[in-house]
Amino acid sequence: MTSSQGRSAAVPASPGRPPSGTPRVTDRNELPDRVWTVPNALSALRLLGVPLFLWLLLGPQADGWAVVVLMVSGVTDWADGKLARVLGQSSRLGALLDPAADRLYIVSTLVAFVLRDVVPLWLVAVLVGRELVLAVMLLVLRRHGYPPLQVHYLGKAATFILLYAFPLLLLADGGGAWVAVVAPVAWALTVWGSALYVLAGVLYVVQVLGLVRAERAAPLPTAARPAP
Repeated sequence: MTSSQGRSAAVPASPGRPPSGTPRVTDRNELPDRVWTVPNALSALRLLGVPLFLWLLLGPQADGWAVVVLMVSGVTDWADGKLARVLGQSSRLGALLDPAADRLYIVSTLVAFVLRDVVPLWLVAVLVGRELVLAVMLLVLRRHGYPPLQVHYLGKAATFILLYAFPLLLLADGGGAWVAVVAPVAWALTVWGSALYVLAGVLYVVQVLGLVRAERAAPLPTAARPAP
């Protein structure tokens, strides 16, 4: 097994740095160690909304309030990243909380929708399968001494689309004159968001495999080569 210490011995560079000729991987540990920031507060608020959303959807089935929670989550998902850049408040904690909140909302929403028969099971299987594949890729990165890769803009766009598609799916699942208008829009956003979400996962896998291949192809420095 290749550990981060083993990588450092084979490559004359700091731990977490890819071999020569490959893009540098941004290490989240290089970000400031901040906790009390506005973006972190928004990410924490989003996380607290996950159990509230599930309870509203599966308990009293208060779909209107569940839609409000999802809409607030979508707005804060955009706002925390924007404020982190504008205010210069990027942090290690924020780099962990933001994608964690995204994944929790998407997975919990899909599970709840299956229990309510809002979306088909195959759609949930595809998106949850994507998360499982990415979890394996994180293990591969750790084994080779790399930090998790930064979230791709395509993944953020897909998450944003899905977080707005889900409330519309709830509205389309109910009754009312608006269903004929809302349902096509909801399913269009769901299909596009899901496709982009899977594509972002494929790009992540390609990046990880590219790093691993580049590391294996990199020649060992003279000091690390066995004596003749």
